[in-house]
Amino acid sequence: MPIQTRRDDDGQTLVISIEGRFDFSTHQAFRDAYEHGDPAVRNYIVDLSDTTYLDSSALGMLLLLRDYAGGDSARIVIENCNNDVRGFSPSPISSNCSTSADARGLPE
Repeated sequence: MPIQTRRDDDGQTLVISIEGRFDFSTHQAFRDAYEHGDPAVRNYIVDLSDTTYLDSSALGMLLLLRDYAGGDSARIVIENCNNDVRGFSPSPISSNCSTSADARGLPE
């Protein structure tokens, strides 16, 4: 399964892990991962540690997650980007990739 989800220890954070290619072929699985309607989820982490490739449709999917999670007030962290993913684009999304769970910076 290229996309897996789990709840973080706090119970309010949904961790979405993407394995392999993050492109349009994973669109529906990615949406299904966060459109669960659970009101307890307030924070999202997209874990790219096992992601080998992403394209512009992946960036669009991340923006859809942002819209779903509250737009400007969304609490989303993208973490564990490898060098290939981090170097994809000089966009704000890729430049904010953290490499450590300690760098999450999610508000309390």
